[in-house]
Amino acid sequence: MNKKIKFGTDGFRGIIGKDFTKETVKKIVSAIAEYMRFGTVIIGYDPRLDADKYAKFASEILYELGFDVILSNRVVPTPVVAYMAKNTENSAGAIMFTASHNPKEYLGIKFIPNYGGPATSEITNEIENIIENKENTLEKKEGSIIKKDFFENYYEGIKKLINFDIIRKNQPKIIYDGLFSASIGYFDEILKRENIDFEIYNNKHDPNFGGFLPEPKKEFIKNIKEGYITLANDGDADRFGVIDENGEYVSPNIILASLLKYLKEKGEEGCVIKTVGVSQLVDEVAKKLNVNVIETPVGFKWIGEEMRMNKTIIGGEDSGGLSVGSHISEKDGIFANLLILEMISSKNTPLYKIKEEITDFAGVKFYQDRVDIKLSDENKKEEIIQKINHEETFASQKIVQKSSTDGIKLYLEDNVSKVLIRKSGTEPLLRFYAESSSKEKLNGIIEFIKGYMFIFE
Repeated sequence: MNKKIKFGTDGFRGIIGKDFTKETVKKIVSAIAEYMRFGTVIIGYDPRLDADKYAKFASEILYELGFDVILSNRVVPTPVVAYMAKNTENSAGAIMFTASHNPKEYLGIKFIPNYGGPATSEITNEIENIIENKENTLEKKEGSIIKKDFFENYYEGIKKLINFDIIRKNQPKIIYDGLFSASIGYFDEILKRENIDFEIYNNKHDPNFGGFLPEPKKEFIKNIKEGYITLANDGDADRFGVIDENGEYVSPNIILASLLKYLKEKGEEGCVIKTVGVSQLVDEVAKKLNVNVIETPVGFKWIGEEMRMNKTIIGGEDSGGLSVGSHISEKDGIFANLLILEMISSKNTPLYKIKEEITDFAGVKFYQDRVDIKLSDENKKEEIIQKINHEETFASQKIVQKSSTDGIKLYLEDNVSKVLIRKSGTEPLLRFYAESSSKEKLNGIIEFIKGYMFIFE
């Protein structure tokens, strides 16, 4: 492969056998080794095709360069690997083989430094430079490889963060939809260990993810019952998805705002960190709670970096990534789902009512939607961004303010409608995040976006 290796918002990803090959993996792993220099390396993999084989291959490369390798003995969630990276003696960091929520034909490599969060842009830039310049100063010498189950270490950490007693006491009706993801054998095992009742579906690993995208979105979570809360994760379990007791999908924006209020009421102190795509609802709730808001570009690496620099109550993104300051600076869908269960159990209130309560508390209701527009030409992304940047109106409204924290965020003249346009870091897509105060306004903006993009097809 002659194409330059670039890290996106969450590692390197490519199509298996085309962009993602043994040659690519060797280059990336060798460069990560050059960056780390020495220490113990944690290696994990999700359920994707050949992910286990690539993990073993990476272990052998690191072994020959003198590293001590701890290789997961089974499919493992990304947050569990991140937890191990942070809590293993002499840790140099971790390498995770995953493509997260991308389609089944993709695989990727994610480097997690020993602070237990996503690698910063400075780190990935350095690794890219090592690859490009073919630097290799490490001598070949034997290290060690041991296989280990990471569950117990992670479980011991989670028990310090989640009040399982209150979940048992008020025992909500729970459905866990495994969605064929890496959370199988972890989320369900934690509930079993804690004697919490639940129903489980799609509880086997499948590299095809049942023929669907490995995303915990409403269109893919099928196992729903009235009166039950349904919880799910994406392919590598770093994102969460939840359906309330009325069978309605609950936006991660609602969850983030609700958990912020819950944790603040529990006595947690610090700020809330959110990406530029997160709803204004979180800002309104934070304002009522007298909590400072830090806004970052899209991508949990930016949230994680701020979490390590600031005392943090919670950090999150609108795509379902979430963590808290007392945990790891990596998004954790398993932990998020457990925290949701703790919240509804502690309040002894169903999620659909908590959803209503947070809107009442904020004093305003927001509606959001996201449209992903696939482009035939990768180079068109920048052309379209620049054209939008020169517009004075959008969706029949005057643009009163623009922000370039990440992509372009347009603030429209009604003072509630906003549109964020940004390029995908992993696919030939433009993502449009729209928000307004009514479904009618939101639908109008979405239809305008689709019509606007039609001229570029």
